[in-house]
Amino acid sequence: MSRLWNVAVVGATGAVGTQMIECLEERNFPVGTIKFLASGRSAGQVLEFAGKPVQVEELRHDSFEGIDIALFSAGGARSEEFCPSAAKAGAVCIDNSSAWRMDPDVPLVVPEVNPHAIAGYKKKGIIANPNCSTIQMVVALKPLHDFAAIRRIVVSTYQAVSGTGKKAIDELRIQTGELLNGRPSKNEVYPHRIAFNCLPQIDAFCDNGYTKEEMKMANETAKIMEAAIKTTATCVRVPVFYGHSESVNIETAQKITAAKARELLRGAPGVELVDDPISGDYPMAINAAGEDLTLVGRIREDDSIDNGLNLWIVADNIRKGAATNAVQIAEILIAKYLK
Repeated sequence: MSRLWNVAVVGATGAVGTQMIECLEERNFPVGTIKFLASGRSAGQVLEFAGKPVQVEELRHDSFEGIDIALFSAGGARSEEFCPSAAKAGAVCIDNSSAWRMDPDVPLVVPEVNPHAIAGYKKKGIIANPNCSTIQMVVALKPLHDFAAIRRIVVSTYQAVSGTGKKAIDELRIQTGELLNGRPSKNEVYPHRIAFNCLPQIDAFCDNGYTKEEMKMANETAKIMEAAIKTTATCVRVPVFYGHSESVNIETAQKITAAKARELLRGAPGVELVDDPISGDYPMAINAAGEDLTLVGRIREDDSIDNGLNLWIVADNIRKGAATNAVQIAEILIAKYLK
């Protein structure tokens, strides 16, 4: 009988935490015992795992005794505070926040792109899950980069409100209902109304005029791809519940034709090619929601430069952009590194 592993889900009542629990079940992860951890205000809630009730416990520094793997999605501050405690207790932390992503001693992993980096977990006992918009982009770009090195990326994202959490999902739903019924709406999660609107701001602005989200895409892409790729991003929040969409333009060292790009992406790990625009067949958020594959289409050569290519990339930001990617990392971890 194969070994079972004791797992903790930190931030278990949040949008990504609940999806992590679902992914563990769906993928038949070999769980021995499972522990759900969250803030004090969520402690006492009862969630289900494998048809059995599990009570949510308050996250504490002594919560990780006997835990093998801790899946964190409780925000950067809690990850910074509690990941070291979990690692000290012997758990390997797979963290969904931005807290550890650029730490040189912490691997930043997308299993379809750089699974070998998982080996670096031993330095701090932590593996970082990348930003959701970065994950889907590098999944799609990896086969192209392997064929003809990517020099530069220009990306514009159209990101669903679920990336901000449950409160943002509720805000879009309530605002939409109020406006459709002729009533004024309130905005609390975002600085402006999100219903029937697009917000060219995700996270706070940096001194260089970019937002933190945009800088994450630039910095994380280079680390994951292990290449000095120059990336410039514009990240936009749109009134969609689930599924991030991205318009991506790449410049490569050698030319990749649209036909060759389709050949490289067809059957690539984690990718589904959806590219028959004449028939109206292209990636859309409504098709990606609830799925784990990254959808790629609208592939066309950029006539403004010699070695340019345009793509449209869509994925479920809560699943592949967060929870599924974390569980995939855990699967490789137990298969190749833990005993």
